[in-house]
Amino acid sequence: MRITVQTTVAAPIDRVWHAYTTPADIVKWNAASDDWHTTSATVDLREGGAFSSRMEAKDGSMGFDFAGTYTKIVEHKRIEYSFGDRKAEVEFVPGAEGVVVRVVFDAETTHSVEQQQGGWQAILDSFARYVEAKPKV
Repeated sequence: MRITVQTTVAAPIDRVWHAYTTPADIVKWNAASDDWHTTSATVDLREGGAFSSRMEAKDGSMGFDFAGTYTKIVEHKRIEYSFGDRKAEVEFVPGAEGVVVRVVFDAETTHSVEQQQGGWQAILDSFARYVEAKPKV
């Protein structure tokens, strides 16, 4: 089963792409709730390159690594990656209101579809808030 989440980011595509693919930015937005955070991130943004993020509860009670391999990169348009035996695609579509960021990913069997969709949507919403609040350089 595939799950889709999306948001519109009121910012130019250059800023949206940079914030989505830069470790220093990823650690600032990559959390589904205020009691979690990303403590580290790595990105080798090329086909065959690896990425990883360490996500942890702020109280130290639990954490996990989210890691995979990029399978397709089309700058400012699309990122495809695999993580374990699952796949995901991220589309960046500029429009009048900003950039629509759409993520489609393979569901897993541990958590309900609603939990997975809610968690990924919360992270994407956090991303949009971060980019929109980030000072223009």
